[in-house]
Amino acid sequence: MESYVKLTIKAQVGYIEFFHPNKNAMPSDVLKKLEQTILEASKNEDIKVIVLKSSGNRTFCAGASFNELIAIEDAETGKQFFSGFANVINAMRKCPKPIVGRVQGKAVGGGVGLAAATDYCLATQFASVKLSELSIGIGPFVIEPAVSRKIGKTAMSQMTIDAETFFSADWAKEKGLYAEIFNTTEELDDEVNTLAKKLASYNPDALKEMKQVFWKGTEHWDELLTERAGISGRLVLSEFTKTILDKYR
Repeated sequence: MESYVKLTIKAQVGYIEFFHPNKNAMPSDVLKKLEQTILEASKNEDIKVIVLKSSGNRTFCAGASFNELIAIEDAETGKQFFSGFANVINAMRKCPKPIVGRVQGKAVGGGVGLAAATDYCLATQFASVKLSELSIGIGPFVIEPAVSRKIGKTAMSQMTIDAETFFSADWAKEKGLYAEIFNTTEELDDEVNTLAKKLASYNPDALKEMKQVFWKGTEHWDELLTERAGISGRLVLSEFTKTILDKYR
């Protein structure tokens, strides 16, 4: 199957689903489409609430596309690639509607950033998380503000330094990344749908005002995340990172 991002509207809930055959990894074209779809849903008056989800049962999102990372040959191209994650996170935080995250499986790197950028995130017991960027010579620079905002700088630092470890869904819930975790995907979907429908019945003006309150203090993120993308874009060209990435060719 080919990668896709699609928007489905049911009962005033906009379900945004993304897919990539390589564990729902995020190449530039998928990131751009995801950003555009979030912006589209943000402006659609038929949508009161957004649910962000991925296809399949095993992995929510494997993060950056290694194939694309390997192909980066200059800092500007690197900055543009990592700006894809920055643009998606900024689209999510500026969206006037609440975004519910549905995380059915493992989240790595940028996938953790997506979960952190939702306003309320639900997951299964299989939704462990890992920030592996430091182990390949880069670092979770772009997603750090979103992750730190959700789980705190201490937990963010722990994940970043222990870069080869998956932290359990229970750990992620304890730190505040997930609001609740469920035993099965079916239970997760039932709760996501129930919550989304309930939120869609609330006053949209109140939801919009609360969304602004939730994200107060992040107004500088357009510039900040672009700056962070530049750091990752430079580091991906380092001899250390190129050597590591060569193993994935």
